Amino acid sequence: MFWNWERRFPVKRNITYGAMPGKARDPMNFENDGNVNENSVEDIVQRYRPELSKIVPYLNWLRDNSSNEVAQSYSNSDLKSIPFPVYDSNLLAFVKAAQTTNLLDRNYVYVYSRNRINTAKDELMFIQDAQITDMDDLAGILSKYVLQGMTKGSVWGEGVRNGVLYNVIKKMDDLVRFWGQETERPLI
Repeated sequence: MFWNWERRFPVKRNITYGAMPGKARDPMNFENDGNVNENSVEDIVQRYRPELSKIVPYLNWLRDNSSNEVAQSYSNSDLKSIPFPVYDSNLLAFVKAAQTTNLLDRNYVYVYSRNRINTAKDELMFIQDAQITDMDDLAGILSKYVLQGMTKGSVWGEGVRNGVLYNVIKKMDDLVRFWGQETERPLI
């Protein structure tokens, strides 16, 4: 039954449900096509593997710079300008690669409230204990740093310095490799 707002009464539509070949499919039907169950381990691995392949090459750089300052503030007293951050080119390339993935979620705030994450220490503890079913939450932690860094200059550097960005990507990659039964190790 669908509600007809103009006539104010329900209208019965003739829609075929399911993924039957040669039959019409309702676009509002959330049934899967039968190949892989939604949110099964196979589905999670299939969804995250191509996205992670875009940002995994930056793992070495994130690990090597985890205690370094990758953003400096530049100001010129002669010009009386406002200080602005100057970032390492690898950090900018990483952020740009992360922005091209489907890992970013603007609703990352709910990940933090649902899991009671308040500090970087809480983030690192959550990352350490995360399982394959927590991949969306791990993507939420990544989202916080990438999205907040677009408006607040110090967040990207903070994510590298405290090791959260390295640990979240490493954990996501390890989980996808383990559950995807991949034997080849990453580039680290």
